[in-house]
Amino acid sequence: MGLFDWIHGDDREQAADLPVAAPPTSDDIEAALKRAEQMVLEAQVPTAVLARTLRIITVVRQIVPRLGNLGLQSQEAYTVVATSTDYLPESLASYLALPRDWADTREVANGKSSLLLLIDQLDLLGVTIDRMYDAANRQDAASLAAQGVFLNEKLGGVRTVVRMEESAPAKNNPLDLD
Repeated sequence: MGLFDWIHGDDREQAADLPVAAPPTSDDIEAALKRAEQMVLEAQVPTAVLARTLRIITVVRQIVPRLGNLGLQSQEAYTVVATSTDYLPESLASYLALPRDWADTREVANGKSSLLLLIDQLDLLGVTIDRMYDAANRQDAASLAAQGVFLNEKLGGVRTVVRMEESAPAKNNPLDLD
């Protein structure tokens, strides 16, 4: 530590002393999803926003019990947590802060209104969450296939070659609630 550091303090020591926030728990994720759901229901957003938001919330709720399948430190798990606690609420809050008539009719970027920008963001979040859902379920599907191979070999069943196929995301309409 030099004289200047001694006089003004060493910022590196102070930074090391700062507490690190714990990662969000399943309860934190559910609370964030409930807040997002409440935001769109109370604000009476356009149907396109409501449907997309509720679909994202539904899929995230299906993923949360399977976060361990993604690997708790994985980018996929981080994306699920960040979508529910940050990305989705932030997009909704930014849109809801604007007066409805202005947000839905005035062009603000790339010839799109705030409403269309929000819909684009929700579509991107929806596609991303669908990929995370597939990844979370693929682990269980692989385990089931491996168990079948084991049982066939162990118990003398019909021997078949099992090939795991990359599942394509379901071709659902983004406006579907289910």
